[in-house]
Amino acid sequence: MTPGTEQIDIFYRFGAALLIGLLVGLQREYAYQRKNPEEKSFGGTRTFAFMALIGCTAAFLSEQMESALVFGVIAAIIGGLVMIAYLSTVREGNIGMTTEVAAVATMLAGALCFRGEVALAAALAVAMTVLLELKLQTRMLVRNISQSDVYATLTFAVITLIILPILPSRSYGPPPFDVLVPYKIWLMVVFISGISFLGYLLIKIVGAQRGVGLTGLLGGLASSTAVTLSFSQRSRDITGLERPFAMAILLAWSVMFVRVMVEVAVINQALLSIVWIPLTAALFVSAAYCIYLYRSQSTGKQEEHDRFTNPFELGPALTFGMIYAVILLAANAARLYFGNTGIYVSSIASGLADVDAITLSLAELSRDTQDLDLNTAARGIVLAAVSNTLVKGGIVLGMGSIALRKVILPGLLATLGTAIGVVFIM
Repeated sequence: MTPGTEQIDIFYRFGAALLIGLLVGLQREYAYQRKNPEEKSFGGTRTFAFMALIGCTAAFLSEQMESALVFGVIAAIIGGLVMIAYLSTVREGNIGMTTEVAAVATMLAGALCFRGEVALAAALAVAMTVLLELKLQTRMLVRNISQSDVYATLTFAVITLIILPILPSRSYGPPPFDVLVPYKIWLMVVFISGISFLGYLLIKIVGAQRGVGLTGLLGGLASSTAVTLSFSQRSRDITGLERPFAMAILLAWSVMFVRVMVEVAVINQALLSIVWIPLTAALFVSAAYCIYLYRSQSTGKQEEHDRFTNPFELGPALTFGMIYAVILLAANAARLYFGNTGIYVSSIASGLADVDAITLSLAELSRDTQDLDLNTAARGIVLAAVSNTLVKGGIVLGMGSIALRKVILPGLLATLGTAIGVVFIM
């Protein structure tokens, strides 16, 4: 690196630190002025900008002098000043120290900038700013949680952070049992639990009807099957939210159609020119029915619907894990016995458990049309999506409430009929 280039890089790092300090400082000053327009806060835009620059400068001096003690001394001085400011606010009756802690974190983010970790420092600043801005929402969430919610959170943490990492990530049997990997099966248990938590948090923050819809849309990115099971179970315990539940489930299915098209686009552009037509048609029908459900849902008794209980139930999650393992085994056995020549049968069997694997396989095989015709590949992918949707529809019809079944059945039939009809007419 030339001296000129090295100097530009140093200026870049200091500039990044300055912008990070300005970002956090703007939020702090705006929030404080909005609450106490006549009073002065511990630190605003300029103070936080200086904190970031001091952290960057301390890291720079520490490197130049080849001593970590330099950074430690500067950090101790800044920490002492922050402590003095905190004691001053305590005398005035304010024992909160969010701003002071944010100031120290901003200084450390500035130090990260000089160390070359600009992306990490920027992510830290954004996360900090979001947390600072969500003060009202987090307080509302804390006021609304119960002891059962705390117990559910600890249970979810155990199955995610303790049980999942220690499970083996390989199979222990011959084909077709080689697909039964404990880690992957338990991961689906974590998925269904996570979807329940996502929905619970969104419902607590934005309300039941809007929160359910957001959960379906976001949860579909991770596992549309988990979203389906979660809300099917909820529909038995909570009445009056059948339309939002159905809308969330259909939104999760719609995300699956979009995900399939993205996967095909990455691997085989020629196949996308065929497969997008039936999938987009099914997506349009599903979205239209979601709009109908949204416009027709009742908003008169929102408070009664907000009484969601325990967001995590281990029993249904374990049941789902066992169901997923059985479907995965059946799909693998079907593919093993029918072979690659039975594209449609393999697609239907694979779609019972997972759409992504068969989508990627057919997209790759059809890149060379001598191995697999594009129309056959497109039909196979659509059949896999239809098969997967049928499984999720069966979950709703088997585990959901009677009211949910009645609401979602027209959307299910219309979506599947459109996808199958379009792909075989082409």
